[in-house]
Amino acid sequence: MSILSVESLSKSYRTSKPRKGFWAGCKALFSREKGSRVALDHVSFSLKEGELVGYIGPNGAGKSTTVKILSGILVPESGEVSVLGKSPWKHRIEIVRQIGVVFGQRTQLWWDLQVVKSFELLKAIYKIPEDQYRKKLAELSDALDLADLLTVPVKLLSLGQRMRCDLAASLLHSPKILFLDEPTIGLDAVSKLAVRDFIRRLNQEHQVTILLTTHDMDDIEALCKRVLILNGGKVYFDGSLGQLRKKILPERRLIVDLVQEGVRLEDPFAKVIHQEGHRVWLSFNPKETPVQELISRVSASYAIQDLFVENPPIEELIAKYYRNL
Repeated sequence: MSILSVESLSKSYRTSKPRKGFWAGCKALFSREKGSRVALDHVSFSLKEGELVGYIGPNGAGKSTTVKILSGILVPESGEVSVLGKSPWKHRIEIVRQIGVVFGQRTQLWWDLQVVKSFELLKAIYKIPEDQYRKKLAELSDALDLADLLTVPVKLLSLGQRMRCDLAASLLHSPKILFLDEPTIGLDAVSKLAVRDFIRRLNQEHQVTILLTTHDMDDIEALCKRVLILNGGKVYFDGSLGQLRKKILPERRLIVDLVQEGVRLEDPFAKVIHQEGHRVWLSFNPKETPVQELISRVSASYAIQDLFVENPPIEELIAKYYRNL
């Protein structure tokens, strides 16, 4: 059963067209020629309870617009949206009690207040009972390592610290659905791993349904079994990363560590794409060249220290898909 469904969702924005020339520019001060830009063009998809879905696409694809509509911030021009059985913009007060939203480039915390004071304001806004609030705060503080941050003013937090606090703020009221819009943007490697691990545990242990938009393909590969690819306001792909690999980039990589450096490795059914010192990277299509046969040939012809097989980087996969759109 779907916990969230979107049917033929459309949204466009009014824009002002620039005019060339000095007098045209002067005239534009008093009257501007209007245009429109399509953000979403009959988008349809659904999420089942407990799913963690990656919602990806290039800049301007319509990802953030979708999240704003699903959370009731924006109203679409046409289409139907059901979040927990209700329209998010028609029943916004009821819906916001059951969803959480994190925008990586914005904060819902009050800049000059201590983190815990922001949490207490959110407690009052969501009307969270005192015992429930204290229990949830203790749980989130432990999971996100917030104990030393609660009395720090938000403006003094690092980006990674603020993001952990924003995640906690979005979960104080125990939402059933969480929308994450670029939650790891600008974070260092350690902070990214901590946030990813928390998102994974939140989904697996508490069955929170999560829609994740991000440009960080490591986030997608680490967290999402299913991805939606959006471009120009349209959904072009809905499926697993495995299905996407088979559709766009079926090749795999054989990485070989040779005993002797500088040896030129060749195989009639695989292409050498890079060689550095003892290590050689080969590309091959497993449908045409079974991996066992390739390993057998290479092992019989060259002195090898080690070898392993891997998929091409997800960034390469997604970049190729974008180019083919």
